[in-house]
Amino acid sequence: MDKLLIRGGGPLSGEIRVSGSKNAALPILAATLLSSEPVRVSNLPHLHDITTMIALLRSMGTELLVDEKLCVEINGATTKQTTAPYELVKTMRASILVLGPLLAHFGRARVSFPGGCAIGSRPVDQHLRGLEAMGAQIEVDEGYITATCPNGRLKGAHILFDMVTVGGTENVLMAACLAEGRTVLENAAREPEIIDLANCLIAMGAKISGHGSATITIDGVEKLGGCSYSVMPDRIEAGTYLVAAAATRGNIKLRDIDPNTLDAVLVKLEEAGAKIAYGEDWISLDMEGRRPKAVSFKTVPYPGFPTDMQAQFTAMNAVAEGVAKVSETIFENRLIQTHEMNRMGANISVDGNTALITGTERLKGAPVMASDLRASASLVIAGLVADGETLVDRIYHIDRGYECIEEKFLSLGADIRRVSS
Repeated sequence: MDKLLIRGGGPLSGEIRVSGSKNAALPILAATLLSSEPVRVSNLPHLHDITTMIALLRSMGTELLVDEKLCVEINGATTKQTTAPYELVKTMRASILVLGPLLAHFGRARVSFPGGCAIGSRPVDQHLRGLEAMGAQIEVDEGYITATCPNGRLKGAHILFDMVTVGGTENVLMAACLAEGRTVLENAAREPEIIDLANCLIAMGAKISGHGSATITIDGVEKLGGCSYSVMPDRIEAGTYLVAAAATRGNIKLRDIDPNTLDAVLVKLEEAGAKIAYGEDWISLDMEGRRPKAVSFKTVPYPGFPTDMQAQFTAMNAVAEGVAKVSETIFENRLIQTHEMNRMGANISVDGNTALITGTERLKGAPVMASDLRASASLVIAGLVADGETLVDRIYHIDRGYECIEEKFLSLGADIRRVSS
């Protein structure tokens, strides 16, 4: 099992390109199952989760071509089976996103309950209730969700989500594109990745309005066609490198990133003392050699502060000047990485879903173990600001969400390398 060996101490400096968004790419790949013609998807990140989704599509007999740049051409109409097997779905929660497209296009779907990171309960009940509202008949048996359309085609419906759910919004949005009549989604998720998915569906011929707001309207069509679509940049990857630069008192520039998708993150970085500049497709951060200031925040659905950036900011706060209060309201286990940071000399106390972080000038390198994707990134940041060597174990988590992470950090001047057990 690979690990990352980090020798901390120096500031990050330089320029890197932001990869395509994993959280946008996965639902877009699932959406190709809706089309009756080939769909070409580009700017996919080279990540394990992406290859898992491609393997899942292949396992169902879907014809696809992958070129050397990981551009994928997928012909959803060639799908021969509508079962997403446990062997693939267990490793990646986003596999549940094939449920809506399979059901809407082929009238049936059998999908194993998904797996993924150990960050807490992420039930799929909102997905199922939305599909049932459109006329789907759903049974849960032996770890599988079996869905059928008794009337041959889903029907438009008015759906109010009990809670803001990104995956539920995506699944029901995709299914509604081929439903008969109008579907209105209330209390829908507003993330940029939802907008990207909707824009791809529109390019395929879907009729969607309101994406990016809490109310999305979809007028179903009989079929969707082909298109070429480039996945949006990864705002969480971008945020991770910006926070790493802030924690190390560095100076970096990111290319191929829309700063509008990072408003909440940039505000907090400025609060920490960073000098931020940006243009249409770039962001720069300069700490001017200064130690960051502690920043308090609470994670909330977009456009508020993202849960996927909480762990990284917690690592920065561990070496910041002052005391920060961090509240995690989305996932109940997402403060788990604080125990590993305390082993490195951080001063973090946790009470329920709230962490109180008293900054210390330096951390000390230590062997640490990642529990999930974003915790992995936070421990890398902690290693970058620690004296001595930090060995981050279980980095298969980080390989699920960060493309070439050690190469990118190396180009920014970090002392980091991958080692085998």
